[in-house]
Amino acid sequence: MSFRRFAPASLLAAALALIAPFAHADTSKVTTEQVRAELVADAPEGVGPDKPVWLGLRITHAPHWHTYWKNPGDSGLPTRVEWTLPEGVTAGEIDWPTPKRLPIGTLMNYGYEDTVLLPVKLQMPANWQGSKLDIKLHADWLVCKTECIPQSGDFRLSLPATVTTALNHGEFEEAWARRPVAAPRALATAHVGSDGLTLTVSGLGASLQGKQAVFFPQTPNIIDNAAAVEQRWNGDSFEARVKLSSQRTESPASLPGVFVFDGERSGVALTAAVSGAWPRAADAVQVPAALQAAIDADRGAAPAAAAGAGGTSLSGALLLALVGGLILNLMPCVFPVLSLKVLGYAQHAHSPRERVGGGVAYVVGVVLSFLALAGVLLALRAAGEQLGWGFQLQSPGFVAALAALFTLIGLNLAGVFEFGSVLPSGVASLRARHPMVDSFLTGVLAVAVASPCTAPFMGASLGAAATLPAAQALAVFGSLGLGMALPYLLLTCIPALGRMLPRPGVWMLRFKQVMAFPMFVTVVWLTWVVGQQTGIDGAAALLAVLVLLAFAAWALGSPGMGRAARLGFGGVAIALLAGSLAWAVPAWRQAASLAHAEATPAAGSKWSPWSAQKVAELTAQGKPVFVDFTAAWCVTCQYNKRTTLSNAQVMADFAQKGVTLLRADWTSRDAAITAELARLGRAGVPVYVFYAAGRDKPLVLNEVLSVDEVRSAIASL
Repeated sequence: MSFRRFAPASLLAAALALIAPFAHADTSKVTTEQVRAELVADAPEGVGPDKPVWLGLRITHAPHWHTYWKNPGDSGLPTRVEWTLPEGVTAGEIDWPTPKRLPIGTLMNYGYEDTVLLPVKLQMPANWQGSKLDIKLHADWLVCKTECIPQSGDFRLSLPATVTTALNHGEFEEAWARRPVAAPRALATAHVGSDGLTLTVSGLGASLQGKQAVFFPQTPNIIDNAAAVEQRWNGDSFEARVKLSSQRTESPASLPGVFVFDGERSGVALTAAVSGAWPRAADAVQVPAALQAAIDADRGAAPAAAAGAGGTSLSGALLLALVGGLILNLMPCVFPVLSLKVLGYAQHAHSPRERVGGGVAYVVGVVLSFLALAGVLLALRAAGEQLGWGFQLQSPGFVAALAALFTLIGLNLAGVFEFGSVLPSGVASLRARHPMVDSFLTGVLAVAVASPCTAPFMGASLGAAATLPAAQALAVFGSLGLGMALPYLLLTCIPALGRMLPRPGVWMLRFKQVMAFPMFVTVVWLTWVVGQQTGIDGAAALLAVLVLLAFAAWALGSPGMGRAARLGFGGVAIALLAGSLAWAVPAWRQAASLAHAEATPAAGSKWSPWSAQKVAELTAQGKPVFVDFTAAWCVTCQYNKRTTLSNAQVMADFAQKGVTLLRADWTSRDAAITAELARLGRAGVPVYVFYAAGRDKPLVLNEVLSVDEVRSAIASL
């Protein structure tokens, strides 16, 4: 059976077999070099209807390390919790203790050091019955010192219904004593003026009058967190004047926050009604004129004229995305999938109906996949997740599944096995009746492997598109997909091109076999990516799985294999493949954790790991910094790394100017890097940035680096 009868069920089975085992194992405690995290409970009256039950994530930090409050300040991410509870039992929000200020260079963050308990109250249903309460928690936190490390853990507790659990009651009381308290008689207002934001609070207790205070806003990116605060008392009214943030993206009607007065353990929680006109929010980085015009149009503002270019409408952004999609066909990561389409075109060149139908199905697959991927990204971002374009390749499981899929495709094209010998006859006949499904699935596969290659010419545009309203953003991504699929659609719709090909013959068999080798080249690349994510042991485990997968495909689908031999070899192959997965998946997990923990620069390397704190510290000392935001699965990143960033003249200029070189490796998911990319107005890698003292904004270079561009940027420091 040819590749065009490849079944979706086989694709799904291969992917699920590799991705599904990556769920975290439940543990009662999580200990790393930076923190010790533990799920604790306080049920002084036991567990039952209307009885108070509190849970808490206790985080004990190593010296000088910290995690973050609900508003982390200038950098960082808040701790997030996700509960799995019995039916009817619900968990409230984190009852955040009052944070402390954490100055890092020129930045000001809000968070916790030493030990902090994050309490959450459970709501027990009135009809609850049971002998115990089983609780599961998945938590994610970002722990930082001079560098930041995203960490997570899965926790489990079982609370007996008839036994009181008050062992940790003192800790919960301490946490409650540190939480902000409401001041029902106090009135807070905030007035926006030309010199910043003036906060006024009246009706505070006499014990607070005359004391200085620190303001912690709950809404991020409203005030300049590190700026000096002018404050004074006018009788019993407290007034503070703060500077607005240059990164502000919102203009809220109210501003909730916490005032912490000198000598007080907890803060005062107040919500200030905002008066005055907010100034226009400044963009952190320059946005392409076409997309900025679309943003302005949506806000009802007049488009700002860009230097050397007039403001255009959303149609300009759509045209830019269409051209970007056309160029995407020239990227090397797309070639293996396009070779499949060339093979399909050769097979149907003299059948206009199948040729045009396959072209339309491919276009639909590409466009819908771009829309689906963009929709997932926008939805997860709206829910608070820190994700960027190409996020699917940050999962070792997804990359391993792609490697398995391309291995099967290559073996099939090379004639090692036929899917018709493996699939049930009903599935095979169904596929024969619907050949266009193959073209659709090829479009889906093209987007899965090609999306990271959009960054070299669409990085800024996609970053800006993520800030547009959802409908407009999806239109931009859909135009990108249409541009990518357009050349093949034109090819299938022009009969003259089909008549130029030779008639079907032996050459098609040879051509099909040759097309197997781009698949195997892709497998080499994907295996290397897994090796970067999980270490050499993870790459070896994947190779072992792929070898046994090839053995199973040959045993079950070889055209010359008899029934008895197929049953014998197939049974052995399936057993070995299952055993290899059982061994490989834990090996990937362990290798991934070790690879992350041991991610230190090689001896003699001029590059150091990136962190926002390190950039802030270096620029505060007057030192220029160059950051390479990169990933192993980004082909353009690797090209730039081995050409421009290895150029002797460029490296000599870096050394002469005293530029510190930092590398932000986004191969695996890293929330801190994602957040920094968003601040730079980018959605994916590569991104190359100069940070220097005295510059209002970082200097972002082109995604495809040239030696002259980098040397000119260095000379301007």
